[in-house]
Amino acid sequence: MVTACALALALTACTGPGAQGTPGAAGVNDPYFPKAGNGGYDVTHYALTLAYSTDSTDTPHLTGTAEITARATGHLSAFDLDLKGMKVDALTVDGKNASWTRTGQELTVHPLSTVRQGKTFRTTVRYSGTPETITDPDGSEEGWLRTADGALALGEPTGSMAWFPGNDHPSDKATYDITITVPKGLQAVSNGELSTEKATGDGRTTTYTWRTTHPMATYLATVAIGHYDITRTTTKNGLPVYVAVDPQEAAASRKVLGRLPEIMEWEEYNFGPYPFSSTGAIVDRRGDAGYALETQTRPFFPGAPDTATLVHELAHQWYGDSVTPKTWRDMWLNEGFATYAEWLWSEDHDGDTAQQTFDALYKGDYYDDKADNDAIWAFPPAKPTSAAHISDSPVYERGAMVLHKIRQTVGDARFYDIIQGWAAAHRYGNANTADFTAYVEKMAPGKNFSGIWRDWLYGDGKPARP
Repeated sequence: MVTACALALALTACTGPGAQGTPGAAGVNDPYFPKAGNGGYDVTHYALTLAYSTDSTDTPHLTGTAEITARATGHLSAFDLDLKGMKVDALTVDGKNASWTRTGQELTVHPLSTVRQGKTFRTTVRYSGTPETITDPDGSEEGWLRTADGALALGEPTGSMAWFPGNDHPSDKATYDITITVPKGLQAVSNGELSTEKATGDGRTTTYTWRTTHPMATYLATVAIGHYDITRTTTKNGLPVYVAVDPQEAAASRKVLGRLPEIMEWEEYNFGPYPFSSTGAIVDRRGDAGYALETQTRPFFPGAPDTATLVHELAHQWYGDSVTPKTWRDMWLNEGFATYAEWLWSEDHDGDTAQQTFDALYKGDYYDDKADNDAIWAFPPAKPTSAAHISDSPVYERGAMVLHKIRQTVGDARFYDIIQGWAAAHRYGNANTADFTAYVEKMAPGKNFSGIWRDWLYGDGKPARP
């Protein structure tokens, strides 16, 4: 759709009679993904209504309506949403038809009149098509992925724009209602709690409605469509546990997933109260995805997980999902914490202590391959060299080593006060590395962390160990 107003936007603003304002920024200048996210508004809620089907050639088709509730942070003559691929069929702002233009992942919305600063407004986008699989700078796949019997949506770092329009940056979190209609016989699993499940379309389809009532970053939203064995249980304190496992992975997954309530109890003891209203897991046959992901409340695994990986992804619910990085440069606050959770679990369950793991990494005999050991020192955890390296070893293992150095400095009692307090202080919010270092220094007055920050967090190369 290209209206006269939209054409005129190539030269000047066209926002309706008497309108004033400026366009919101097309991107939030993330250091690694500058086009991700958008300026001028803050999303508070996504209501996504999706219908999934395949044609005679097994090509997937998605029809969607996204109702995006947001608050304007400036007077907006236009604003952007992130949407890659997919055909936009109609668009309204507060129920009034709006024009739009598209360039790459940027869907630029031109409302009939200026959206005033402080106003809460609703943008409704109707769209359809075959969603894309996006290849990350590091070569991994995200976005909309085919599975053996359905589909899977994964979003880290920029994949959500493949299946719904939004403000696709971790700094803008919102609540979600996700409704998915799928052909009879398939199931649809998402984040949060299942509100309704009912047969529709004369029994030819089934509609699932999922609700997430705590703020969630776009990259943590997921939809998994296929055949699943569903298990519903609760933890000792009554927290609902919803686990969906591809039947072919059920036997291999049963023992480890059976420990999920035990792991949750251990993590609450160590990290503080669980921040969400349910937990669980999704296990599907997507081996070529190559990674597990901490999708909020319901981590995804591309096959039967081992215990360490389950501990890691569940720890992310505190560190990454509840306390979310302000930019992708702060990834070590996700991965360093979740990796250190693995070390702590091993220490508490008759495995190597955290100190032994730290020593093995420092000495270079943790991995069998010398290149893997050397990779830990490729760059400092707080300064990945590019978007292609935000998920590399320094962010994970060396990030965990930073936490261990803090623990060595302050002792166990104060260390656990720090990591629990950090999760509580930034619960449901965003934080960066500077916020963390300031918090640590505040919690441990009189301790000198300058060497840790200089050598382990920000320093190039392998630190000289004291």
